[in-house]
Amino acid sequence: MTLPNLPNTLTLTRIFLVPLLVVVLLTRTENWELIGAAIFGVAALTDWLDGYLARRRHQVTTLGTMLDPVADKVLTSAAFISLVEMNLVPAWMVVVIVAREFAVMGLRMVAVEQGITIAASPLGKGKMATQVAAILLLILGARFLGQLSILAPIALWITVVLAILSGLDYFFRFYRRVTA
Repeated sequence: MTLPNLPNTLTLTRIFLVPLLVVVLLTRTENWELIGAAIFGVAALTDWLDGYLARRRHQVTTLGTMLDPVADKVLTSAAFISLVEMNLVPAWMVVVIVAREFAVMGLRMVAVEQGITIAASPLGKGKMATQVAAILLLILGARFLGQLSILAPIALWITVVLAILSGLDYFFRFYRRVTA
């Protein structure tokens, strides 16, 4: 009997945490902010940990390579859409962020069909980091962060800008590879 691949298990765990996160955020039970931030924080941590362990243990798999970005997009999109429903984020900003996610995912699928791999860019990694920060800051809000809650809209704006820039970067890199 073989043991399950831990990095892939962490990726699947991130996906399974999404419905729990949405329920906690949208039902707003007592201390929903702390519970939601904890669930989101653990899920975001699995994003870093699954990649780290896959490389360190030499357990990089096709499933993990394909599923990890999907898990990231499901997690952040669900969190942002929940925050729109809670009136904590302008819908247009979330539309820009989520549209970029789907556009880049579609581009990567087209690239794979043409035998092209488009690796994650520093802009894309920065966008993911600011998304995580913005979501955590927005969930915790003024109740738990006080004056530091001013960082939430700043992180959100940086996320929107990086979403646009990194999306353009992926498309330009793809275009250069196809026309080279």
